[in-house]
Amino acid sequence: MSDPTADPRYTSLRARHEALGASFTDFGGWMMPVRYTSDLAEHHAVRTAAGLFDISHMAEFIVEGDGAGAFLDYALAGRLSTMPVGKAKYSLVLAASGGIVDDVIVYRLDEGWFLVISNAGNREAVATALAERAADFAAIGQGVAAVEDASDSFALIAVQGPVARQIVEATPGIEGLERALTDVPYYAAVRGEFGGEALLIARTGYTGEDGYELMIPVAAAGALWDALLDAGAPLGLVPAGLAARDTLRLEAGMPLYGHELSLDIVPAQAGLGRVVAIDKGEFVGKAGLASVVAADAPVLVGLVADGKRAGRAGYEVYAGDERVGEITSGALSPTLQHPIAMAFVSPAHSAPGTDLTIDVRGTRIPATVATLPFYKRNAK
Repeated sequence: MSDPTADPRYTSLRARHEALGASFTDFGGWMMPVRYTSDLAEHHAVRTAAGLFDISHMAEFIVEGDGAGAFLDYALAGRLSTMPVGKAKYSLVLAASGGIVDDVIVYRLDEGWFLVISNAGNREAVATALAERAADFAAIGQGVAAVEDASDSFALIAVQGPVARQIVEATPGIEGLERALTDVPYYAAVRGEFGGEALLIARTGYTGEDGYELMIPVAAAGALWDALLDAGAPLGLVPAGLAARDTLRLEAGMPLYGHELSLDIVPAQAGLGRVVAIDKGEFVGKAGLASVVAADAPVLVGLVADGKRAGRAGYEVYAGDERVGEITSGALSPTLQHPIAMAFVSPAHSAPGTDLTIDVRGTRIPATVATLPFYKRNAK
């Protein structure tokens, strides 16, 4: 986790954010744009056209070597060794107990070359976990994999929304792509260049919309941001901050570490049991997951309500007079125009359609358990 006593950091795009009128907030030890104009305007832009996000606070780790794939099978919850070159996979870093250290996205850039992207606030925890596990992996004679924390070398910029592909394709200076963006499927990546620097374009995101995340050396990030913004302006692209990013990911039912994920939560509780390749060989956390989870352990659900009063993180959830859970994230959905929330509730009250109430500052608000996600772009 980030050190709360340390001075917050800014990304290399700070001056550009300030020129665009951004308000900043401390997030994971970084001062990040929370909004430029309005939360609603930026949210709706992503749903209808596109938003441009600076996500350079995220952490990047390079894993290389002949044993890199097998090492990641040991270090992470998923099976990464069989992933084709050019593909990406969502995975988890588990503690020995089975709790979640962080959720990550892993890209296979070559046979023995992987990129792991983790959350900013968990950079130190993930760096420590990968280093220790690489040493353990080598010690037991399974192979050698070198782990490098490359977080300070790269910037990440995300273009998210229905016209994201057109914007990236129209951006001058992006060239030398290994294949056309139209041939890049979801959760895959393609390499190219921008301004003479190596560029990775991944078709991933955290908004529920189609889009791309572009990784480039820090020195070239400003020019890439400007080029994307200029190319996208005629298509409705706007810079977007963390506030819009949060309501977008909530509508899409995507978990946020520290809210839906933590060391006290095992994957199955958060609906992520499918992410764990439990039938593979030994991996960190396997023994912990084999321990019996109490039958009444809370599970993550969606909640929907009428009106405009939304439950927020920490608000209690009731079935009659019985407290049965707690909200982890909640908001008035800008897209759906009614309150939505994610909450951990007892399994006995987790079935879709179950009627519950949320204690909103002393008032019980009726809510109904709903299947996640709340929003799907193909149903728009």
